[in-house]
Parts: sequence; C-alpha cells; structure tokens
Amino acid sequence: MQSTNNLLVISASNGENLKLAMRFAEISENLNFNPEIIDLTELELPLYNPRTHAAKGIPSNAKDLSKKMASIPHWVICAPEYNGSIPPVFTSALAWLSVQDDDFRYLFNGRPIAMASFSGGGGMELLMSLRIQLTHLGAQVVGRQLMSNHNKPATNEAIKDLLNRLMQMKPLKL
Repeated sequence: MQSTNNLLVISASNGENLKLAMRFAEISENLNFNPEIIDLTELELPLYNPRTHAAKGIPSNAKDLSKKMASIPHWVICAPEYNGSIPPVFTSALAWLSVQDDDFRYLFNGRPIAMASFSGGGGMELLMSLRIQLTHLGAQVVGRQLMSNHNKPATNEAIKDLLNRLMQMKPLKL
C-alpha cells in the first residue's frame, strides 16, 4: 500500500535534530508537501549484531521501519555529529535495514535524500560521512546540505530551499 506521505523526515536524535526535523515538517506542510517524522530514538531498535540477527532474526520494528521508508519517496535526514561521524542510532538502524533484502541497497537506490544537521561540533564531518555512505547505497543526495548550531541556526529560507531542491528530484526506477 502506497503511503499518502511524500516526505519522510528522519531524526537521529531526540534533541536539537528532532527540533530541526519538526521545523522541516512544519515548513514542508506550508509548501504543500505531506511530511511524516520518524524519531529513530523512539523505535528502540536493538544494536545491530550479526549474532543477534542470526539467532533472533530481524526485529518487527525494523521491518516496520523498512516498510514505512519504502513507502515514502523523498527523505530528509536530520542527524548530529557523533565523535566526528554518524550517530550510532542511525548506523545501527541502517544495518538492520540493509539485511532485509538480498540487495542491501534496495531502500536507497535512486532515492532523493537531503541532509541536515544541528551539531555542537560543527557537523561537517557528519555531513561528509553521511554523503559518502548514502551515495555508496545508491541514493541521489541533494547537492546542498544544511549545517546549523546555536551560533548559526537554520533559517526558514534555507530549509525551504533544501526542501524545494529535494522535492524537484524524482526517484530513479532501477
């Protein structure tokens, strides 16, 4: 069943990046997009471990996440920088998502994705790492990204611009 949402806003923290995700959703509604927010910190996915996977299979909440993500064509990922890289909650969720199909890239291949960060550490290392990972998975990553912090908060204009760029992209049929 196809979702009526056309934009998925994924938050990889329950702090400032969740607030940023909510701003993306609010502004996208004003642009007549139909957003849904997923807060990865609420899903209580277990840490990905191949032994756990082999012994217990794929958790039902990971399967539900995969179905939801597959049903929505455009994504915005809002994530903080953790130790100069991608937050563990996102990495673990990605690992669970990648083992659910014979093609580990199935959710990402050809999918338009925008990236944003509110990060006390700057966020550039996160955005570079995330871009490399998403590109490796076959995603169409928007060329522009949003990097913000307390000294340089995200503006509504920057969010609108990123959303408009993202929503002009069409998912590739592979």
